[in-house]
Amino acid sequence: MRSGIENSAETSPTRNAGLYCQTTRSIKIEVEPLYLADQSEPDQGYYVWAYTVMIYNESREAIQLRTRHWQISDSHGQVHEVKGTGVVGEQPVILPGEVYEYTSGTPLASPSGIMVGTYKMETRGGASFDVAVPPFPLDCPHADRMVH
Repeated sequence: MRSGIENSAETSPTRNAGLYCQTTRSIKIEVEPLYLADQSEPDQGYYVWAYTVMIYNESREAIQLRTRHWQISDSHGQVHEVKGTGVVGEQPVILPGEVYEYTSGTPLASPSGIMVGTYKMETRGGASFDVAVPPFPLDCPHADRMVH
């Protein structure tokens, strides 16, 4: 059973028109964050983002997303860690060539922050490995930007 993120040239995060991308072991993760002004209350120090994640299985074997691990940091230096089973209540099986997409969200106590994480994947043969989720900013459009 293998564990850990494999580092290679293809694991470097990239950004393309609002998408943040990273590939680990032929599993490509794209994330697109979106500030939700209608759900935020800046006067109360409450800022909300949605983020859409696309998981592309570019490998030759089926994988199942077993767990997630997020680190969510705000511009006040507070770090919130989230660990759990699956994503949005699911542990999807993603066949070769398929894409799994979901949208979730997070609040912050500041107008700027950053998220980064990993997904634990498992092959049908029982081998597990971590897939890196690229760091992506959570920046309110009308606030000073945090250096990420």
